Amino acid sequence: MKNSVEFNKKIAVILLSGGLDSATTLALARRQGFECYAMSFRYGQRHAVELECAKKIAKYNGVAQHIIVDIDLRQIGGSALTSDIAVPKSRTLKDVSSGIPITYVPARNTIFLSFALAWAEVLGCTDIFIGTNTIDYSGYPDCRPAYIDAFENMANLATKAGVEGKRLTIHAPLINLTKGEIIRQGNKLGVDYSLTLSCYDPSPQGKACGSCDSCLLRKNGFTEEGIADPTIYND
Repeated sequence: MKNSVEFNKKIAVILLSGGLDSATTLALARRQGFECYAMSFRYGQRHAVELECAKKIAKYNGVAQHIIVDIDLRQIGGSALTSDIAVPKSRTLKDVSSGIPITYVPARNTIFLSFALAWAEVLGCTDIFIGTNTIDYSGYPDCRPAYIDAFENMANLATKAGVEGKRLTIHAPLINLTKGEIIRQGNKLGVDYSLTLSCYDPSPQGKACGSCDSCLLRKNGFTEEGIADPTIYND
């Protein structure tokens, strides 16, 4: 047995939320020939339906391993997704793309990427994929290209792998795409969007509310592409 981890550039850690973007990102990583290890989080979000979706997506794509990490961000709060603050409903697309919405979870992507980074080192891989997108979510500070670049630089300074010259890369293949463009790519890759959930406030039965910001962006994306939206909406 070797004492050091052998790095394999064809292994990748994929952050998998159970939503449309992360499912498409997983499909893109697979197309590039990566053996995929999926990581999801039970972080105190309003519902666990998305985790059930993540399990189905991981199984559908035949990932090498899927783990769900427990973090209780409700202890911190500060977001409509992790505290008893109402989720905004029925806003216009213009409103959705302006300002930092209350659905922003403080430092969420930094926390998630940090866990993914740790797992990548253990697995011996240098590639991490995240489905972040800046076009439709311009108000989220941790969805910008500058943030991804900064985290990648930090990752290469803060890890044994980086110090030893094994360059770590944070892939954000959807970052400059609209929701419609993401759906178009996923459709070509055979992504089964019926397995995904994008809603911030679904019913206990798992139906999407149809009026939160995320549902509106999803609906608009499918409409733009002229592709039937397989989502079951409450409305």
